[in-house]
Amino acid sequence: MLHLSEIAKQHLIIFTRYPEPGKTKTRLIPALGGEGAAHLHRQMTEYTLLQAKELQKEIPISLEVRFAGGNSQLMQDWLGSGLVYQSQGEGDLGKRMERSLVNAFEAGAKSVVIIGTDCPSVNINILTQAFAKLQQSNLVLGPAIDGGYYLIGLQYPIPELFTGIDWGTNTVFQQTVDIAHQLNLSVFYLPTLADVDRPEDISIWENILQTRGFSGRH
Repeated sequence: MLHLSEIAKQHLIIFTRYPEPGKTKTRLIPALGGEGAAHLHRQMTEYTLLQAKELQKEIPISLEVRFAGGNSQLMQDWLGSGLVYQSQGEGDLGKRMERSLVNAFEAGAKSVVIIGTDCPSVNINILTQAFAKLQQSNLVLGPAIDGGYYLIGLQYPIPELFTGIDWGTNTVFQQTVDIAHQLNLSVFYLPTLADVDRPEDISIWENILQTRGFSGRH
């Protein structure tokens, strides 16, 4: 397993969860069942990682997986050993993201992007644009249709962006933008994309499977 000491100037962090049935993609369980929801999450994480590895072929980035549930060994067994794995740790989503950013910048990163695995439209073009715009902007945000964001990128730690946010609601993006304006940050906005969180969103993922011919690692 790699360590944060091997971090590049441009660093990509993927937030995900070990796909344990019943604890994963819980809002999809009524439609897919516990096993089905966990399987969808497994596939979407593998797909996101595939996009990240494609990006690595184009620009020099390091990759890190921040996980909840499971443990480092289970994550390695699932996604392979050539990645940095770190537990998300305690606290709300804001605390966990802030911690991951601080760790990355302390390890020598100059620009850091965080993505989740719920937005299958995050492809190599979106990620390339995010890192490119971080050369000129303090903050890069990818707004999600549901009022959250699917990507955040920073040039340095800004704890205020992760404090006092109503995580999991449709106000997350706007609250973050308001704080950025108060701090006079320069912000670049990526295209608005859709997350796959609810039963009515499943067709978005099915379309990706059909158009990209993706079948997962296994």
